[in-house]
Amino acid sequence: MSRLTPGRMIVLGLFLVLFGFVAPFLMAARFIEPSFWLSFLSHAASVSGLFLGMIGSATYIQARRR
Repeated sequence: MSRLTPGRMIVLGLFLVLFGFVAPFLMAARFIEPSFWLSFLSHAASVSGLFLGMIGSATYIQARRR
């Protein structure tokens, strides 16, 4: 199984944050049906993507200093 490297954490965090932005936009534009679960999922993806990106950035910086 592959390891989650700092670069992969940052990229995964970016995709999660983008999903957290695009899903509510599509719900507001009525391209997809608004629902509580999709709103909750997009918020959770946005918050977890932000934290994952920050952890990935901190891990990357720590590895580069050594």
